[in-house]
Amino acid sequence: MEYIKSTMDFHIGEPSVVTLGKFDGLHLGHRYLMEELTRGKQQGLTSVVFTFDIPPRALGQEGYRVLSTNEEKVHIFEEAGVDYLIECPFTEEFRSLSPHAFLEMLTGKICVRRMVAGTDFCFGHKRSGTYRELREFAPEFGYEAVIVDKMQYKGADISSTRIRECISRGDMEEANHLLGYEYFVSAPVRHGNALGRTIGFPTANQLPPGEKLLPPNGVYAVHAVVNGKTYCGVCNIGRKPTIGGNYPVGIETFFFDFHGDIYDRDLRVSFVKFIRPEKKFASVEALAAQIERDKETCRRFFGLQGQAAVNGRRGGDKFF
Repeated sequence: MEYIKSTMDFHIGEPSVVTLGKFDGLHLGHRYLMEELTRGKQQGLTSVVFTFDIPPRALGQEGYRVLSTNEEKVHIFEEAGVDYLIECPFTEEFRSLSPHAFLEMLTGKICVRRMVAGTDFCFGHKRSGTYRELREFAPEFGYEAVIVDKMQYKGADISSTRIRECISRGDMEEANHLLGYEYFVSAPVRHGNALGRTIGFPTANQLPPGEKLLPPNGVYAVHAVVNGKTYCGVCNIGRKPTIGGNYPVGIETFFFDFHGDIYDRDLRVSFVKFIRPEKKFASVEALAAQIERDKETCRRFFGLQGQAAVNGRRGGDKFF
């Protein structure tokens, strides 16, 4: 996949099927859009995702948190088989384009044969363009407009907002169902204070991207992909209240049956189930005892019964 970002200086000459949207988390509600891309590829069209790099301040939401960072979107769309991902810079010039001028710009840079969008898609100055304008201007610009209805679950639309609400209350099962995959954070593994190793529970420590939406502080059953294999584990999101000090919110993950060194490598941790909220314990010993109980809870949840890794390997509980 070719990833084009921070520039409008590009040209795609191959006849293309283009889908438009913010795509904050490529969730089940986007499935129909992606199916249209796949159908277009099968008919010989190049698949293009055109999205926007919109900073929170442009939305008037300084504290806004995303389901997928720009870097995570790249991995998600690569896995989906997209040929081009275009992340358009949300400049003042771009924001001022009328719907007609936007389509004129887009079709001048991409050989668009099919344009795919949802019924909630808006574009152009002050979001004045809708799917109706996509259809209205299709004959002029020579593309077929394909408008996709919203997918529903339990009588309500599947949307990024709905998924964000699930994650914010720790309902990972519902969030993951709506996403169609397990919600994850991808960040480098950093050196920590080695407390976990000292008390017998060495962990992979990560500082998540500041713009990433995190589930509530607490303990989770998780999956993580290491060297192409998926491992089960137990993870804590929080600030180490038992230890004290002014720690930033971090992610600490203990894997079952993993041996290796992954410092400074990106690690993808997927949240499967909320186990308990973060708590300050009276002592490090009390914390260690609770972590042991959390491990057993996660083992039972994953049905490991002594089999520590998803890939079927047996072994001790050792990290690094």
